[in-house]
Amino acid sequence: MTLWYDRPAADWETQALPIGNGALGATVFGGVGGERIQFNEKSLWAGGPGANGYDFGNWTSPRPDAIAEIRARIDRDGAMSPEAVAARLGQPRSGFGAYQTFGDLWLDMHDGPEFPEGAVTGYRRELDLREAVARVGYTANGVTHSREYFASHPGNVVVGRLSADRGGEVSFTLRTSSPRDDGQVSVSEGRLTVRGVLADNGMRFEAQVQVIARGGTRTDGTDEITVTGADSAVFVLSAGTDYSDVYPAYRTADPHATVTGAVDGASRRSYEELRAEHRADHRRLFDRVGLDLGQRPPAVPTDRLRAAYTGGASADDRALEAMFFAYGRYLLIASSREGSLPANLQGVWNDSIDPPWAADYHVNINLQMNYWLAEQTNLAETTEPYDRYIRSLVAPGERTAREMFGARGWVVHNETNPFGFTGVHDWATAFWFPEAAAWLTLRMYDRYRFSGDIEYLRETAYPVMKGAAEFWLDTLHTDPRDGRLVVSPGYSPEHGDFTAGASMSQQIVFQLLTDTLETAKTLRTDTAFQAEVTAALATLDPGIRIGCWGQLQEWKEDLDDPGDTHRHVSHLFALHPGRQIVAGTPEAEAARISLTARGDGGTGWSKAWKINFWARLLDGDRAHRMLVEQLGGSTLDNLWDTHPPFQIDGNFGATSGMAEMLLQSGHGTVHVLPALPSAWPTGSVTGLRARGDVTVDVSWRDGDADRVTVHAGTSGPLRVRAAMVGGRHHVEDERGGIVTPRRDGDVITIDAEAGGSYTIVKLAVPRSRPPCGLRLDETPLP
Repeated sequence: MTLWYDRPAADWETQALPIGNGALGATVFGGVGGERIQFNEKSLWAGGPGANGYDFGNWTSPRPDAIAEIRARIDRDGAMSPEAVAARLGQPRSGFGAYQTFGDLWLDMHDGPEFPEGAVTGYRRELDLREAVARVGYTANGVTHSREYFASHPGNVVVGRLSADRGGEVSFTLRTSSPRDDGQVSVSEGRLTVRGVLADNGMRFEAQVQVIARGGTRTDGTDEITVTGADSAVFVLSAGTDYSDVYPAYRTADPHATVTGAVDGASRRSYEELRAEHRADHRRLFDRVGLDLGQRPPAVPTDRLRAAYTGGASADDRALEAMFFAYGRYLLIASSREGSLPANLQGVWNDSIDPPWAADYHVNINLQMNYWLAEQTNLAETTEPYDRYIRSLVAPGERTAREMFGARGWVVHNETNPFGFTGVHDWATAFWFPEAAAWLTLRMYDRYRFSGDIEYLRETAYPVMKGAAEFWLDTLHTDPRDGRLVVSPGYSPEHGDFTAGASMSQQIVFQLLTDTLETAKTLRTDTAFQAEVTAALATLDPGIRIGCWGQLQEWKEDLDDPGDTHRHVSHLFALHPGRQIVAGTPEAEAARISLTARGDGGTGWSKAWKINFWARLLDGDRAHRMLVEQLGGSTLDNLWDTHPPFQIDGNFGATSGMAEMLLQSGHGTVHVLPALPSAWPTGSVTGLRARGDVTVDVSWRDGDADRVTVHAGTSGPLRVRAAMVGGRHHVEDERGGIVTPRRDGDVITIDAEAGGSYTIVKLAVPRSRPPCGLRLDETPLP
């Protein structure tokens, strides 16, 4: 569970190692003559209120009939080009802003040799995923130097320690830099403070770094701190802004008191205490799941491990795959914790003031994909920032729904920022996606399906789902060709023309209305609303059609080209993450034909989605082939996913896909090893979560489960499907007592009790009866 390298990082995107606590992120380079630690605070954003011309994406001039005009033209002509629609419905984006790097922390080592020139031996730079600690170690001039870095969620600080195996050998100068010139630096009593105001929007920001030396001397300069001849030294960094997620101002108190309190609190404690607290907090989440694919600790650095990877049968290939799975969970813990914004396109890490796509929140798949792994890999706590963020979009989204569509409820389009941008811009192929709000609520309902938490469903999920559903009840359009309700104008993301009833649009709205109706019934509320939704579902086009060459159609009309290899396969939403399409049905076969025609190419996030698709089709070998494609062609040396450039959703999507290969639970049954690839013949996994408040441990041998334990969170029938269920087996409870389940083919049903654990044990098949007079362990004489 350790990424390691035999030289310092030379490039931020491909080589630096990430640590984070949700709000704070840092990347470690591990230089010998000088260390660079690039750091972030996730709310430091340009744009929004205060920025020139910010309008939340809402139309700046009235267009009362614009959408109706587009619908009428599509009804008449069948389609419109994205450019034509954008010319009528889009507008230039103003004040959207971008995620900002906070800056860099530099440790200039006194008389330190440069790598690889000086006399440096034993160099190692590593990231321990289980400890969430980055380390650097090397020997120079007979002295072994060690550094450790971690980002503590309990303390809201980044902590570093420099030490050596000989006293008096730690000497460095600490300073900061930023690509912006809007911060003022001051130093007092070993604390460096950077404080300023973003010129773009007036956001106040502050970072503080306290340096604590053991032995030697510490000297304060005007904008730097120097430590000379110390035995060891620790720095503690925290940062913050005056950002608030409350519409419409998005501002709160000056960050000075909060940042000061975090640094003061951490500085009063020993390094060992801080590290122990951080370790316990991280491992409380990380250790819940363990995956064994028969890997061994690799003997080569991670960059060479990845370069040599083929997806074959070697233990090194299994090591990289197991590490990649764990890395996705590590990255989510590091970039999404309570009290922070959710993970963005780059998680929490960014070294630029103008990052790709603003490092924003794309909500036509990317933000959603960031959280696919959360529930299934036992990290439900990481979703709190997601839920809070989606709820914060409702108020600005209600205004956009009202002003742009004349509708109830709320809406958000293709991409958004921390400042409630719920409207449109004018990039023709990526400005229109009002289905985003509906898709965003899917994860919230799924959290309830995993946990069974009725209070969460009532207080958090349902109000957001209901508002998204009300929007579509008011804006669905009756297709004059067949009288079905359709989304119009609709667009299959970044592909083809605008039409009415594009498959992805219909599938998303169908899932939203179905989920919302189920929720209202569960909560026994809103009878009139239930009737409204029921009536809409009765005439809603479901968006699932099989075309002339057996494919699942992307559009309502049969327009698919079997030679088209576009990276988007959006019309398979109903297969994953939706649940309209079930493996083994004609629709699933049509999805397989579409997926095969599109091929295995695409960018990192696209390949990750395809892992999930093939897993849902129960084809483990094809899912594994996509994992091989992603690791071989869309993964950087530090194992970040690349679009290109770096885009973290591919990491999260791949971990989700690997979990789907091992466990599925979308249709009332806990399906164990549904898509186990032949490349993983023997292994085990512990701690995966299934819908219905179930935790699952499984071990397998020769491609067949030999022991499955299900831990029930609630009482009631628990249906389990596993390959071994068709053979001889018995079921034990946690006390070793024999349980008699009901059996229906390869599915057994256990009458579970809340808190109970039930283990399905595969029994050895007895050998044929030996000749008379011989025991089973005897061999007859010749």
